Amino acid sequence: MLGEYRFTGRGASEIAEGIEQGVGSGELAPGRRLPPMRELAVDLGVNPNTVAAAYRILRDRGVIETDGRRGSRIRARPATTPRDAVRLAAGPGVRDVSGGNPDLALLPPLDGALAEAARRNAARPGLYGYESVLPELEERARAGFVADGVPAGPVALASGSLDVIERALGAHLKPGDAVAVEDPGWSSLLDLVPAMGLRLLPVAVDDAGPRPAEVARALDRGARALVVTDRAQNPTGAALTAERAAALRAVLTDHPGVLVIEDDHGYANVDVPLHPLAGATGHWLMVRSTAKAYGPDLRLAVFTGDAVTLDRIRGRYRLGPGWVSRLLQYAVVHLWSTGAVDVPAVAASYGRRRNALAAALARHGVPAHGRTGMNVWIPVTDETGVTARLLQAGWAVDPGARFRVASGPGVRVTVSTLTDADIEPLAAAVAAAVRPGPGARFD
Repeated sequence: MLGEYRFTGRGASEIAEGIEQGVGSGELAPGRRLPPMRELAVDLGVNPNTVAAAYRILRDRGVIETDGRRGSRIRARPATTPRDAVRLAAGPGVRDVSGGNPDLALLPPLDGALAEAARRNAARPGLYGYESVLPELEERARAGFVADGVPAGPVALASGSLDVIERALGAHLKPGDAVAVEDPGWSSLLDLVPAMGLRLLPVAVDDAGPRPAEVARALDRGARALVVTDRAQNPTGAALTAERAAALRAVLTDHPGVLVIEDDHGYANVDVPLHPLAGATGHWLMVRSTAKAYGPDLRLAVFTGDAVTLDRIRGRYRLGPGWVSRLLQYAVVHLWSTGAVDVPAVAASYGRRRNALAAALARHGVPAHGRTGMNVWIPVTDETGVTARLLQAGWAVDPGARFRVASGPGVRVTVSTLTDADIEPLAAAVAAAVRPGPGARFD
């Protein structure tokens, strides 16, 4: 009755662990429906409440999802199977334009910054009980936020944007709560939310950011948090305009209790102005990572927000990591104070490649999106076929499935490694793979 897989366990934890092991081994495939709670309880000889508790544990761990009377099923991507796994390997002779990494030539050298960090550490070694944020780093970060119209507030650090977002969601939400997210959107965030036991509510985006009507619909459906990428949205390159930010603020006035999280990871490699939503609701957070402009391995993100949110995150951080390495902080202070990144030049370099690829695709009749950042999003009708044909043609692109919840299919191209000579051959290969037909849409 319950299929070939043998469910085991007497207590809730044992039952949950057995199912999780089945998912990990592949015996319980993604999307498989789990037995009704009463049916499994009879089979195991336990109380139905025990099975219900086991299912709650699995839901909170991001292993299963529950849809009311339709029952429970293994998530399409359990927490142990991140969206990064949905990627085609680039074999010999294949150009990989799927990585999402910055152009190494545009990253500043770190030798001087690390040497300065070592020198300062020798003069004042980092010890327990010292300040968690270097005063000069806090001062520069706060000045940068204020200059871009972000309300003045406390500044804190964590190890990357996703670290901050996870801590912010955990500070305000509980398992089962809903989070409004951009769709298509950042694959890691789309994995993180259900892994925390939260529900995804997808919000369609266009080149100006999340669509206000879609945001309003998600909030009316009970979303307790909204995550927005201000600039260089991944994968579409969208960036909030002043008009769009104003419209979103108007929507948010009717939902003052919603937590608004803004990811401005492109702050040091884009040249369009920031139009923040910060302060539109009672709880908000703005995060800026050093990854894209200074190097992905420089694991540091600065963030600010309302006092309650910052207090909750900092208090919990003290009980875990404690602080972000002051060696990294010294290095970032050096990079910022010496102007190690020529922001206009970096933005222009990525912009030239994005625009050239979009123009070449347009000449072939293929629409594309890439207003800011280092990626170009290409809507297609047959995502699997396009990625396979491009791989045969010598190009590895990112399947759109990594970035989608309910939006239409597409592929993502990272322009960081492209040269001028690459543009036309890549555009021609995409056009041949796409074979444009009716129905290809951005949303």
